[in-house]
Amino acid sequence: MSDSPILCTIDLEAPGKQVGKLQVPRSSNSSGWSNQYVPIVTVANGDGPTALVLGGVHGDEPEGQVAALNLARDLQPEHVNGRVIVIPCVSMDASRAYTRLWPSGANMNRSFPGSPTGPADEQLAHFLSTQLFPRSDIVVDMHSGGRTGLCLPWSEMHWVDDVEQRRQMVDGMLHWNSDWCCVYIDIAGTGLLVGEAERQRKIVVSTELGGGGHVTAAIHRLALSGLQNVLRRFGVIEGEVQTRASLGLAEPVLLMATELDNYLLAPESGLFETVVDLGQRVEVGEPVGRIHFLERPDREPEVILSKTAGIVCVVRAIATTEQGDNVVVIAREADRSELD
Repeated sequence: MSDSPILCTIDLEAPGKQVGKLQVPRSSNSSGWSNQYVPIVTVANGDGPTALVLGGVHGDEPEGQVAALNLARDLQPEHVNGRVIVIPCVSMDASRAYTRLWPSGANMNRSFPGSPTGPADEQLAHFLSTQLFPRSDIVVDMHSGGRTGLCLPWSEMHWVDDVEQRRQMVDGMLHWNSDWCCVYIDIAGTGLLVGEAERQRKIVVSTELGGGGHVTAAIHRLALSGLQNVLRRFGVIEGEVQTRASLGLAEPVLLMATELDNYLLAPESGLFETVVDLGQRVEVGEPVGRIHFLERPDREPEVILSKTAGIVCVVRAIATTEQGDNVVVIAREADRSELD
């Protein structure tokens, strides 16, 4: 029996299509006894693999939420060989507020593996870690830069040491058919959802689909088409698997942002001005941004220099910046053979 305090209103093992909710215990100033509802959809048919599809781990990242909603609404059992579990939005209150963090200040993507006796975010993380990840073969976790970061629209992955797991994760990343693919590291703490899923040896596919507080039609199309193609690639849903070649597209640009120096942080607080564009190539020592000081109009801005050569893949999307905030990410272009 699970020690999770979360109630799931559907049978995760049953065939067919089910729409239900996870009931997460909570207490607030307006209701001492309350539950937060997190919608969950399962579509099951046959004995193929199980894919867990997640959007909205951060509330200000609607790209994956919309793609997951479209998938969950349209997918029917006859389209599936195995099982698809969809949580369109993990962080419901944050999504309603269009904020990265929960109203409590919790970052859902720093809450894993969670705890059944912790606060609500840790309880939900624990349910995913102990009930949904073990049932899954593939975990798809869709992100973007949110309100504060503007990313090249890419599919992404961590480096994992298990060769077969890494091979399949690379395959999943490439089958999103994005123009850019990125291997990245964590610089803002531990407890990531993908980290726990990777630890459990799952095939993990993730994204950073733009951001900056706006979503274009092209991004919405890429989010849904990439998600569907990855599920086809692993045999979870029916349909022809597409490649960039079959779509008449060039090979994607593979980026490696695996060194701390790839992530440039603001040396002081102020207003950030980017002087580089997404996709631009820069050299070591090249200016990539400046910090301005509203209270010191006589002071020259602080220039931020690139520490590595490569391609600008993230720029800060808002000007107001605190010391230590990431303002630019520069990744080096890599060859596919480096991931073997």
